[in-house]
Amino acid sequence: MASLAIEHSHGAERSRRPFSLSRFGGRWLSPVLLLFLWELGSRSGLIPERTLAAPSAVIGTLIDMVISGELPSNLLVSFARVAAGLLIGVGLGLALGLVAGLSRAGELAVDPLMQIKRTIPALALTPLFIVWFGIGETPKVALIAFATIFPVYLNLYSGIRGVDLRLLDAAKSFGLSRAEQIWHVVLPSALPSLLVGLRYALSVSILVLVVAEQINASAGLGYLINNARDFMRTDIIVVCLMVYAILGLGADWLVRAIEARALIWRPSIVEQ
Repeated sequence: MASLAIEHSHGAERSRRPFSLSRFGGRWLSPVLLLFLWELGSRSGLIPERTLAAPSAVIGTLIDMVISGELPSNLLVSFARVAAGLLIGVGLGLALGLVAGLSRAGELAVDPLMQIKRTIPALALTPLFIVWFGIGETPKVALIAFATIFPVYLNLYSGIRGVDLRLLDAAKSFGLSRAEQIWHVVLPSALPSLLVGLRYALSVSILVLVVAEQINASAGLGYLINNARDFMRTDIIVVCLMVYAILGLGADWLVRAIEARALIWRPSIVEQ
């Protein structure tokens, strides 16, 4: 009887809860409404096709490009550029962050140069990189690498310098050497900051890729956009923009997955 009474009271409480859009997929309401208005405007002629293709036309173009292999092949080219640039940029950011964070002499040598680099927009170097490296793949990869160094460097450097001194004192009291302190205390403590920098670097790499692929590209998403612009194919342009967005979301998801496994020891202040 008691369990029935409790169940009845819970049912009555649920029935008294106010209506909430969040309980019925409210987060999807505004995007779906926007797509509906977009489609309606295109079909009614309010939005000309040469200005912006309808969502249905964009989906049809996406399917055709996937089936023909045009989109996957160019996506692989763009992905290779991002991967190469990130490998160089993140690697340099890690090395410089460790040098500046773990050594006073390293900080004096590295940090002023990195602060100067911070004030130089990566995209402003595009003409100079073309002069240095030509118009092939090298300037595209170099731009991505240059743009992704600083986020990794700054967050790793900040994470190392923000390590709790009490943890280092405890490590010393246990007789850990300098190298053991770095491996077991400093680097794990700086890992959350490093992952923040990595997430930012991944998002920056996608943004720079959009511009880098405008440099005389013969393949890649930027190449598709340039061709579509010349023929006023707004459906192809929107498809490529969607792919850029998916790449950004995928990169963020990857870092979140790494965080979930690498920082399992970190307590959460957010309720599930």
